[in-house]
Amino acid sequence: MGIDPGLNTTGYGVIRVSRGQFQLIEAGIVRSKAKASIEERLMEIHTGVTEVLQQHKPDFLALEQLFSHYSRPKTAILMGHARGVICLAAGTAGIAVKSFEPTKVKKVMTGNGHAPKHQIQLAVKLQLNLAEVPEPADVADALAIAVCGFHLSHNPLLA
Repeated sequence: MGIDPGLNTTGYGVIRVSRGQFQLIEAGIVRSKAKASIEERLMEIHTGVTEVLQQHKPDFLALEQLFSHYSRPKTAILMGHARGVICLAAGTAGIAVKSFEPTKVKKVMTGNGHAPKHQIQLAVKLQLNLAEVPEPADVADALAIAVCGFHLSHNPLLA
């Protein structure tokens, strides 16, 4: 399972890998109410992620690593809150969390660590043999994190 954490929109993607073939099981978003308090928003994320974890019981959870741009430190702090409740949900469920830097995910998926969103969406479509590119981008990113998590966990040369 892969998760693209966000305070407003958290994307998730559950995949199965059998004989080297990827299969999409479920993908979607957990959305929090923008005008709700931080406590309520974090509870919504925790509750939504917990439900997905309980339903699918993944082997591990691949999570986007926290990154920060110097011009937007508040965004990094808010994303850290979201990551925290996601890690709590996984820990409570007994599911290991593996974190991956966004540039590493992009590099594994496209060969370019700075690939734009549309390239990630296309790479996910091809890897999972989907009819359409996954929307919204949060879902595509979560699925890319899941696929990358599988590749990096099973091929140490990529890590």
